[in-house]
Amino acid sequence: MTTRPKCTIHDHHFGWDNILPPKLEVEPGETIEFEVLDSSGGQFTRASGHSDVSVLDFAKVNPVTGPIFVRGAEPGDALTVDILEFRPSGFGWTAAIPGFGLLTEDFPEPYLKLWHYGQHTAEFLPGIEVPVRPFPGTIGNAPAEPGHHSVVPPRAVGGNMDIRDLTAGTTLHLPVAVPGALFSVGDTHAAQGDGEVCGTAIESAMHVTLRFGLVKGAGLKTPRFSTPGAVTAHIDGKGYHVTTGIGPDLYAAAQDATRGMIDLMGKEYSLAPMDAYLLCSVAADLRISEIVDAPNWLVSLYLPRSIFS
Repeated sequence: MTTRPKCTIHDHHFGWDNILPPKLEVEPGETIEFEVLDSSGGQFTRASGHSDVSVLDFAKVNPVTGPIFVRGAEPGDALTVDILEFRPSGFGWTAAIPGFGLLTEDFPEPYLKLWHYGQHTAEFLPGIEVPVRPFPGTIGNAPAEPGHHSVVPPRAVGGNMDIRDLTAGTTLHLPVAVPGALFSVGDTHAAQGDGEVCGTAIESAMHVTLRFGLVKGAGLKTPRFSTPGAVTAHIDGKGYHVTTGIGPDLYAAAQDATRGMIDLMGKEYSLAPMDAYLLCSVAADLRISEIVDAPNWLVSLYLPRSIFS
């Protein structure tokens, strides 16, 4: 029996840098298992509380496992990543971090929600179950620009994209900017809404299995991906609550739509504002509904009613 190559949690780094030595060298077509730390780098445990958010060491945030050198990959090629399997740890967290997130002015205090989740659902509060749908928040190649670069913003070569539809069965295509691609993955989530409005999802350590391929001379400018089927079938059944934000600024409109949903959940479900904010981050989807009728654009926030029993 052939042993599958593995990158462990010890094979991680903070930030992108194209001079980092690779942890593994692989051929196109190989399948690799990655052990991925949560986005706090293991700083939050089952014993953590709200006060631990205030002392979070940001130098240890968003570790990624890798890098992987893919033989034959050259600038201008596309690295294909078949996302095969996730083995979640069953423990995760969601936090409101002061100064971070869509509504930082509304929620200046630190707050931490710990999750103990199963294969299919994660209980937020009694009567509220969030579907578990694992994916990597950060997945990408090293940039061509020299030096150390933060993992926090997404880039043309991937990175911290937080695309919740990069689930098992999806194929991702990433631009290659340096020889070997120098691929890394991290920031795994058990669930997240589009927009990740409070700045965190259900952050959770996992094992991730990926298969690599190569498209020579693809000339991709930014990542693209294809899904194996419908992306919202797991939450569509009972419809949605939808709030909107309207104005000349998309960011402000997204804030207004989120504030509207927080208000709705307070009135409909008696949720405290902070709990509603975190629930929006892990379960509600921000959408640009209209961006052509100047001077105002419209953003909608969709919250699946299926999460409420």
